[in-house]
Amino acid sequence: MTRRTRLRTAPVLAGKTVLARTTVAALVLALGLTGCVPLFLPQQAPTTSAPTGEKVSAALKPFYSQVLKWKDCGDGLQCTTASAPLDWTDPGTEKVDLALVRHPATGTRVGSLLVNPGGPGGSGYDFAKESLDYATDAKLQAGFDVVGFDPRGVGRSSSVTCYEPAQMDEYLYGLPVAARGSDAWIQELTVAAADFGDACQKNTGALLGHVDSVSAAHDLDLLRAVLGDKKLNFLGYSYGTFLGATYAELYPGKVGRLALDGALDPSTTNADVTRVQATGFENALRSYLADCLAGENCPFDGSVDDAMATIGALLASVDVSPITATDGRQLGANTLLTAIIYPLYQATAWPNLSEMFTSVLNGDADVAFQFADGYNGRSADGKYLDNSTEAFMAINCVDYSYNADPALMRAQAAEIEAAAPTIGKYMTFGDIGCANWPYKFTGERSQIKAEGAAPILVVGTTNDPATPYVWAQSLADQLDSGALVTYTGEGHTAYNKSNACVNTAVDDYLLKGAVPASDPMC
Repeated sequence: MTRRTRLRTAPVLAGKTVLARTTVAALVLALGLTGCVPLFLPQQAPTTSAPTGEKVSAALKPFYSQVLKWKDCGDGLQCTTASAPLDWTDPGTEKVDLALVRHPATGTRVGSLLVNPGGPGGSGYDFAKESLDYATDAKLQAGFDVVGFDPRGVGRSSSVTCYEPAQMDEYLYGLPVAARGSDAWIQELTVAAADFGDACQKNTGALLGHVDSVSAAHDLDLLRAVLGDKKLNFLGYSYGTFLGATYAELYPGKVGRLALDGALDPSTTNADVTRVQATGFENALRSYLADCLAGENCPFDGSVDDAMATIGALLASVDVSPITATDGRQLGANTLLTAIIYPLYQATAWPNLSEMFTSVLNGDADVAFQFADGYNGRSADGKYLDNSTEAFMAINCVDYSYNADPALMRAQAAEIEAAAPTIGKYMTFGDIGCANWPYKFTGERSQIKAEGAAPILVVGTTNDPATPYVWAQSLADQLDSGALVTYTGEGHTAYNKSNACVNTAVDDYLLKGAVPASDPMC
C-alpha cells in the first residue's frame, strides 16, 4: 500500500502507497488521490507487443516469446494478460496469469515504464488505471507507455483467496477474549492465524507457495521482454522498491532506469521492520500533534507530550472497553490504531485525523471505522474491494522468517514499546500471523548490491512514517550504483507529491538517464 499495516496478527508493517477508497471520500481528497481522466488522449498505440526475441532456456521460451494482444479498456487505456511459470525454479505446464494495463505515451516514446504502488498486495493495475496522475506526472506519461500490473497473488492476476467478507471482518476487526499479551491471548491469535492460513491454502492452492518477491521479480523480467524492452524501466513505491531492488540483484545487466521511492531496507528482519516503523509512526503522530496544537479546532490541548498521553489513554481505554459503532462493530485498540495510521501517510490528511479523534473522544466509532475500512479495502456494504489484505499476508509470510517462541516475542515487544511508547504496544507480536503459515521463507534477508547494474535512483523522505528515511539511506549505500535523492518533509513517498526538486530529479533520471552528481537535498 507501503506498507499495508496489519495490526492484529500481522508479520510486518510493509510499505504501502495508499489508494483511493470510496468509503473515505473526504480523506481521499485530502490525500490528493484522483482517478485518471487524461486531458489529452494518447496517440493510437499498436494492439500487439512484439517480444524482444532474446535467448532463454527451452522451458522459458514459450513464455518469453508471447505476443501480447491489447484491447481497449476506456480512457485511452489498453489491457492484456500475460502468462508466467507458476514455479520459476521448475518451469512446466502450470502457469499464472499477470494482468496488465497501459497508458500509451502521449509524446515521443522512450519505452515502457512499469509501476508498482507498494503493499505488498497493492494493485498496480488499479494504480495505473484509476490514479495515473498520482503515480506519474505528465512528463513521464508523454515519454513512456506507463504499464501497471498486478503481481502474482494480487487482484486481477492469479490471486490469493482466503476468506469470505464476514470471515475477513472477524479476522481483521474481531476482539480477542483474553488479556493482551497473556499466554491465552497469544494462543487465541495463534489459532486465528492458523485458521486463516489454512483457508488461504485451501482456496488458493499451489500458487500460495509461489507468491514470493523473487518469483515476482522474475515475472518483471518476463514482462520487460514481452513488452519489447531490452532493459527494464521501473518506478516502484514502498514495497515496490524491494521488488525493484530484487530485480536488480537477479538481472543487473538488464537494469535500465529504476526509481525506488520510499525504500525498504532489504537486509532488515521483520522484527527490525516493526520496531523502526513503530518509531516512524510515533514520530509522525508527534508531528501531527505539533501542527494540530498550533492551529485551530484541535481536539487536544497542552503540550505534544500531553496530547500523546491522551492518545495513549484512549488506546488503552478502547482496548478494554471498545466503542460500539452504529453497524454493531466494536472499536478496539488495533482498529483505532489503523484509523490513526491511515491519515499519517500524508500531512495533507492531518485535518481528517483531527476530525476522527474528535469523534472517538466523544464516544463515536463510526469515523474511525470509515478510516480503518478505507485502509483495509472494505466498502460500506461490508464487501472487500480487493484481495490486498490476503496478498499482503501471503507475500510477507514467505518473504521473511518468523519465530513462534512467546518468550522471544515478548522480548521483541518490549523493544518495540520502548521505541514507540504510545503506539508500540499495539504493533507487537506480529510473528504470530506467519509463524504457522503453510509455506516458509527459504532464503536469506541480506543486503542487495546489484553489482554491475546501471545507476539506480533511491528517493527517501526524512519523516516518512511507513518506510523511514534510514532505509532509503541504507539501500542507496548497499547498491553499487545507488544514488540518493532526499526530500526533507513529511509523508510516505515523495515523487509527484512533494516538490519540484524531487519531481525534476526523478523525471530527468527516468527520461534522460541523468543521475544527480550529489544528493540534491530537496
